[in-house]
Amino acid sequence: MAMRAAVAAPRGLRRLFSTTSTSTPSFIPLPTSTTAPARETAEPNTNLFVSGLSKRTTSEGLREAFAKFGEVVHARVVTDRASGYSKGFGFVKYAAIEEAAKGIEGMDGKFLDGWVIFAEYARPRPPPGQPQNNMSPPTYVKCPASPQAMGHGPKAGGYEHSPK
Repeated sequence: MAMRAAVAAPRGLRRLFSTTSTSTPSFIPLPTSTTAPARETAEPNTNLFVSGLSKRTTSEGLREAFAKFGEVVHARVVTDRASGYSKGFGFVKYAAIEEAAKGIEGMDGKFLDGWVIFAEYARPRPPPGQPQNNMSPPTYVKCPASPQAMGHGPKAGGYEHSPK
């Protein structure tokens, strides 16, 4: 009976669900780019950025986990101001660069409080006043066809926010 249903199926469906190869493939994957933009790595320093932390991980727990690899000067889990829960990342500062390298080697990809964490050298903060995340400041363009440009609305003058 199942064979009869397969024979009665339209040709397109038979080809779609067929396990035999055809002479011309119906789907050809696009070539993938081998030059994907890689995230730049920070220069080695004593400060580590740790991501993938559990909501239960505390600053003291983070310190204890990384203290196995050297002298931890400071450990901090970044928390939400309103709820007090972990945001899932934190920072660990070692006394020496060699200890920081051992901390990355020992904890990157390991479990802490049931979650796999990732440790890498922290990037320095950009100076105040510079845009975050390499984003340029917003630009404003005049839209003459908008109701605001015609004086019909709270933004008389017709300026609207427009990303570059």
